[in-house]
Amino acid sequence: MVGLAIGMIATLVIVQVAAMFEGQKRSTTGTADAQTAGSIAIYTMQRQIQMAGYGLPVFSAQNQALNCADKPLVDNDADPDTPEVGVSITPVEIVNGAGGASDQIVVRKGTTAFGGVPLRFPSAPDQNNILSCRDGDTVLVTNGTKCAMTTVSGTPTAAGIVFSPVITDPASGTFACLGRWQATTYEVSGTNLLESGVQIAGGVVNMQARYGITLAGNVNQITPDAYVDAVDPEWGAAMTAGNRNRIKAIRVALVIRNSVKEKEDVTAACSSLTTAAPTGLCAWAGTVANPAPAIDLSADPDWKKYRYRVFDTLIPIRNMIWSADKL
Repeated sequence: MVGLAIGMIATLVIVQVAAMFEGQKRSTTGTADAQTAGSIAIYTMQRQIQMAGYGLPVFSAQNQALNCADKPLVDNDADPDTPEVGVSITPVEIVNGAGGASDQIVVRKGTTAFGGVPLRFPSAPDQNNILSCRDGDTVLVTNGTKCAMTTVSGTPTAAGIVFSPVITDPASGTFACLGRWQATTYEVSGTNLLESGVQIAGGVVNMQARYGITLAGNVNQITPDAYVDAVDPEWGAAMTAGNRNRIKAIRVALVIRNSVKEKEDVTAACSSLTTAAPTGLCAWAGTVANPAPAIDLSADPDWKKYRYRVFDTLIPIRNMIWSADKL
């Protein structure tokens, strides 16, 4: 009987140790998976955001593209009875998620191989010179602060490049063929990070973003506290061209969840949005003048029973930084 009792105790100890080890192994494996998913997600976004604005003709003394309003008008059907449509040329746009919900990031850029070289309208178009344009390219036409968009409908022809619809009175203006002007949207859906509706990473439960701004459009140095929220009207729907030109970077925080659900609470809410060394689930350390964004996962009543990794990075927008000094 004594031997049986000792054997049962030994078996119980072995089972408990094995169960504890298995739990630790699952937590460690889940953390490694979260690390991998977060690294892939932030790298993918970083590559696209750094290229935002590519194709815009910002590398000239006049830099007329950055004098344009956010949405130059384009006539999609050449019908005078239908309204023209505004197409945004803002390189990066943050769509704010209310109350700590995930933000969306929209990245816009062209596909031209010529990097947005601005060209003056030739007085006598040469049918053998396509001026870096291809059939179907989006064209940005600028004249001072007046801007419009059109499309290359044929190149070359006897008259040179053909625009559809035709842009009138371009003699003193410039144009640039942007290639296909496209917008890519990053957003969180459930526990997935989507790139224009296609999943690129799993385990992502929240994304927060802020604009990194400078004091003026012709300054490239971002001060430590110069991060603004798109919820502010002057950085949201009512953003002016002047403020748009001050955006030189995007600060992004991705929250990745470990797939293992623990029995007890293992995560707490962020202790402070305004202190230098907060604890809990925080996007980054904020200040009183510039609080960090809140992360709200309360839609899941068991959110505290998961472990999280936060990937925080500042992504420069190269084409805005490298634009001409005179705006």
